[in-house]
Amino acid sequence: MIRETIAELADSLPPKQRFLGLDVGSKTIGLAVSDSDLKVATAIDTIRRSKFTKDFELLTEIIEGRDIGGLIIGLPVSMDGTEGPACQSIRQFGTNILDRMDINIAFWDERLSTSAVQRFLTDEADMTRKRRGEVVDKLAAAYILQGALDSLQNNN
Repeated sequence: MIRETIAELADSLPPKQRFLGLDVGSKTIGLAVSDSDLKVATAIDTIRRSKFTKDFELLTEIIEGRDIGGLIIGLPVSMDGTEGPACQSIRQFGTNILDRMDINIAFWDERLSTSAVQRFLTDEADMTRKRRGEVVDKLAAAYILQGALDSLQNNN
């Protein structure tokens, strides 16, 4: 079921289960997982996208293997706050998951998440372009998930 807010998603979560954060792109899906207290996000992996069926199989393995009770999917809202074709594509991705699995999902505004991570990796971590390419998607997923977790803590 798609939940309107992160708080609704957290309320639907069985005890000690965690969130999986997704940064869904056209070529990759960055993945991050929360702790069971829903306070800290950790980048875990990047999936190279292929057909949805294969992507879904990989996501299912992670969901089942890490006690995931809900998904937070980054939504690429435009800078002016509108939702364009990219948002429609991400919302369809969430619907496709729900067609195959009973799990709760919430979307989180991911504006500038990849830019923020890129800037950090370039300015602070002084990473090479090749290395940045290897980690940026999963770190963007962690950035998205951490933003959602922080909002949850700030509302409690």
